[in-house]
Amino acid sequence: MTLASLILRKPFGLVKEIVDRLLAICGLLVLLPVFAVVAIAVKCSSRGPVFFRQARVGKNGVVFEIIKFRTMVDDAESATGPIWARANDPRITSVGRFLRRSHFDEVPQLLNVIRGEMSLVGPRPERPMFVERFRKEIPNYEERLRVKPGITGLAQVCHKYDETVKDVRRKLAYDLLYIQKMCLMVDMAIVFLTFRCLTGRGAR
Repeated sequence: MTLASLILRKPFGLVKEIVDRLLAICGLLVLLPVFAVVAIAVKCSSRGPVFFRQARVGKNGVVFEIIKFRTMVDDAESATGPIWARANDPRITSVGRFLRRSHFDEVPQLLNVIRGEMSLVGPRPERPMFVERFRKEIPNYEERLRVKPGITGLAQVCHKYDETVKDVRRKLAYDLLYIQKMCLMVDMAIVFLTFRCLTGRGAR
């Protein structure tokens, strides 16, 4: 990326951060009653905390703690170590299945946005052990760490959950395309596509 392009992007970066935080605050205030209901449902469905916290890699490789509603049984990886979730994963609770289908488990990440660790739109943050692996196996993987990770992103509306390294390679192409084209209109389009995937004909 040239110096000129960096200078041109700087104003958008500032606007993006301000808009992100304002929308995240508004979203939390509007969704607060729903949060309370979901929190009770998660707590009653299985033993363990309401929220799931996990180390993820953010912009420039800085590690932060992501926040989600817990969708799996407590200590789900105690026997297996870090692995990807899979279809019909027995570790997922009954309430967790609904939260995952609706993607409402991701909504607490609005707190990460307010804290400046994430953006509303950007590449999804990955766990440190997987980042180290992909840096070695996938060319240009580190390029996706040049921007803040997002709650949603171009890769998420264009491709399914990661299940193989092949999926990671395909989603990296979308992430790099987003970084190259990122602007307010692109972010708005991705947010629209996200809602369409969740509630419209594109729902999964």
